[in-house]
Amino acid sequence: MILALLAALQMGADSVPVVTLREALRAAAQLDPGYVSAAGALDNTEWFRRAAWSALVLPAVTLSGGYTWFSPPQFVQATGTSLPRLATAQIDARYDVFKGGQKVAALRRAQAQVEAANAGTLAARLLVGLNTEGDYYAVLADEELARVAAERVRRAGEQFSVARARVVSGAAVQTDSLQLLLEVKRSRVAQLQQDAALRVSRLQLGRRVGLSGPARAASLDTASAPVLPFALDEAVRRALAEGPAYRVARANERAASADLLSRRGAYLPHATLAASITNVDRVFFPQFLSRNVLTLTVSLPIWDDAQREIALSQARVGRDVARTVRQDLERAAWRDVTEAYDGYTTAREGAVLAGEALVVARENFRVQETRYRSGATTILDLLDSQVALTEAEAGLVQARFGTRLALAGLEAMLGMRLDPSKDAQ
Repeated sequence: MILALLAALQMGADSVPVVTLREALRAAAQLDPGYVSAAGALDNTEWFRRAAWSALVLPAVTLSGGYTWFSPPQFVQATGTSLPRLATAQIDARYDVFKGGQKVAALRRAQAQVEAANAGTLAARLLVGLNTEGDYYAVLADEELARVAAERVRRAGEQFSVARARVVSGAAVQTDSLQLLLEVKRSRVAQLQQDAALRVSRLQLGRRVGLSGPARAASLDTASAPVLPFALDEAVRRALAEGPAYRVARANERAASADLLSRRGAYLPHATLAASITNVDRVFFPQFLSRNVLTLTVSLPIWDDAQREIALSQARVGRDVARTVRQDLERAAWRDVTEAYDGYTTAREGAVLAGEALVVARENFRVQETRYRSGATTILDLLDSQVALTEAEAGLVQARFGTRLALAGLEAMLGMRLDPSKDAQ
């Protein structure tokens, strides 16, 4: 799928391929090293859980065989004769009947590790989504800001022509044209800077989706950011229940508790059942002699130079640290979720305000331009209104995409998508 996506991107008619947000999220999720590592860790922990289940219900089995030549023939005690060659086949089975609860503890630890790895994979996927959206919105914002910079150059050029005409006619002084000439040069420098920023952001997006060159971002709708579908207290509850960071902390605490239980089991007796079947003959497969052995071994560890005590102390500290981390995260949930929740709400209202500010700045510039042409205002008032218009246009661009990025940050904290159109990972 990823190869087909990259091929489709690179076969575009434009020299710079265009990628949609859904395609960018899908591609980045398969290419990001952090997510690939998290997915691999999940696969490893799944095998740990399978191994723990196997140790709980199945014995360890080993098959072995051998073929030996003797020169001269050698007496073999198992057969009671001298043989020039000896073939053996053996099957051994070993099952720990009781290990002080260590096998059950190992299964609990493995299950907790799987849950932590699942939550870690979700966290990595959402982090990839957050970073990808940041790069995607940066391209769109830089494209909009490049348009704003080009518009500033156009307006400055037009005003410079008007000012020159008024100076030539004697309606204005020489400094008017000089002021506007300076504004023309400033606007061109600003345009060069913005074009450079756009090239860099496109290269970053291309890297994110697996291209060696730049990539363009497909345009998004400019509809107002949606109102959140739940209140702040519900957001905190959802974060505590489904947030990846909180799920990982709880799972790590359970794993550490299971490890402590396993270490305590080292103080209890261990019982092991072992069975062995051995066949001996001069040919393979040996059938001349078969011996069966069944052994039940019970052992009680007494002293191992305090290695058990050291392991138990380390497990207890690990459990306490995991519990403290979990408790600290849960105490901070209200602050963290409130910051993200209010950050999005504030950004949404800021975008509305930026839109209104742009309407005012456009009208103010129109009035000042008309007044300057009629000689009713100064060049400084015209320049102030022109700068204010440029800043208002740039402010709206930054506010609009800042709102989208704030929503993505809240989604990463809650562990769920609030915008179904982005759920492509």
